[in-house]
Amino acid sequence: MTDTIRRSDNELQTNVTDELLYNPSVDAAQLGVSAKSGVVTLSGEVNSLPERHAAKRSALRVRGVKAVADDMVVRDPGTSGANDTDVAETARQMLSWAVDVPSDSVKASVRDHTITLSGTVNWQYQREAAARAVMYLKGVTAVANTISLAASAPQSGAKAAIEAAILRNAQLDSREIAVDVNGADVTLNGSVRSWAERHQAGYVAWAASGVTGVNNHLAVTS
Repeated sequence: MTDTIRRSDNELQTNVTDELLYNPSVDAAQLGVSAKSGVVTLSGEVNSLPERHAAKRSALRVRGVKAVADDMVVRDPGTSGANDTDVAETARQMLSWAVDVPSDSVKASVRDHTITLSGTVNWQYQREAAARAVMYLKGVTAVANTISLAASAPQSGAKAAIEAAILRNAQLDSREIAVDVNGADVTLNGSVRSWAERHQAGYVAWAASGVTGVNNHLAVTS
């Protein structure tokens, strides 16, 4: 049994490494990959925050990956990157230009090349849009998203609406996903076949009106 697990981990490590090599936006030569019982650990340096996210997404696409531990570090931009003042000003402009971020709802502060986003928006997609708007700025090594969601009256039909949306979704098997709603919080239990399905189920739950929290406990089984 131990030999079988070891072979499976070795195959998973090889497949993730191959996927990283296949991705032109990732410098796979700078990354280390290890695997244990379906959990993949990525280590090493990347040139930018988008590259870090691209590497993690690549690993999550591989069949058999149950989770990814991100030990990667964004290389310090040093003299080649913008300073904190430049980053803060550019971040402010990018947030003001983003059509999916409500005007004047999000503030950005910068310290040691890390952007911290604060404020309040109505929807999860707006929180994600704000982070996406500043993630690609030169000199940024991390984004801390502390934006909160405005509390609204819980919708009495939220559970039925989420279950119906999951049933309509061609990427999801509704028979394997249980939905529980407690006020403005949604909990997903059950199993999915891939991290792409897990992410999609979470996206469906976040889209329901009045939801301010999603606990995604779906297990990846393949």
